Amino acid sequence: MDASMIKGMAVGGLAMVVLGAGAVGGYQQLTKPKTAEVVAVKEVMETVVTPRERCQDVAVRRQAPVADQHRIAGTVIGGLAGGLLGSTVGNGSGKTLATVAGAAAGGYAGNQVQKNMQQNDAVTSVERRCQMVNEKTRQLSGYDVTYRYAGQTGTVRTSFKPGPTLPVKDGRVDTTPPQAEQS
Repeated sequence: MDASMIKGMAVGGLAMVVLGAGAVGGYQQLTKPKTAEVVAVKEVMETVVTPRERCQDVAVRRQAPVADQHRIAGTVIGGLAGGLLGSTVGNGSGKTLATVAGAAAGGYAGNQVQKNMQQNDAVTSVERRCQMVNEKTRQLSGYDVTYRYAGQTGTVRTSFKPGPTLPVKDGRVDTTPPQAEQS
């Protein structure tokens, strides 16, 4: 056997080893599962806070505007009534004194009666009152998926609810949402 033949056999043998190793690796890739078995799925909820304005109509009671702030009408009417009542009492100068005293007392009493009436005179109106409130809602934000692949158990988070399996690409679980089927 000459040297070139030995070299050819060595190179050929080495090529067979390399090709064989590549074939084993390719075979292992071909025999690996293409999907991972889904073991459990748990919804992941998130609390979302949304500010919004809440309004309501409220009845508001206020004192009515006063036309006679100095209560002249009550004072005059009370004074006249008191003077009339006072004039019926006594004789002579006593009668004059009773009339003046009755007018003074009646004027004061009329003033106070008008004051009480004005304070109790109220106007009710409806006002709209608003305030900002935070409204909390719970929203689904994804799924924690426990899977089994090649004898190992793992967990991933997906944005979609998976079926009984998840696809595997290049030895890793693929969490890309499946495309909606087009009609």
